[in-house]
Amino acid sequence: MKFAKWVYLVAGIYGLLIVTPLYFLETKTGIDYPPPINHPEYYYGFIGVVLAWQVAFLIIARDPKRYRPLMLATVIEKYSYGSALFLLYGQGRIVMTILILGIIDTVLGTLFALAYQKVGD
Repeated sequence: MKFAKWVYLVAGIYGLLIVTPLYFLETKTGIDYPPPINHPEYYYGFIGVVLAWQVAFLIIARDPKRYRPLMLATVIEKYSYGSALFLLYGQGRIVMTILILGIIDTVLGTLFALAYQKVGD
């Protein structure tokens, strides 16, 4: 149980620290990773959904046994983003910096899967 608590706590805090500043970086993101953002509703919608998941991670960290069924969704959340970035990188559509974020998400997805298993034991 301690493993699951720590994994979800660290993931939630890390996610909040990484994602929250994006609310203030729309223009910079468009400059650093062209083209400029043409649909800000997707940009801000993505950030909002990701932030909601970070809060869910923190909720799970407080009581992993109670929220064990939700852990399956967290594994999908991490693997879906990570695998998409691997595919995009393979197609030459994103830079290595972005892929590294996908690698971090994939590692977290694996830790979430292990936490799910350990909480069930």
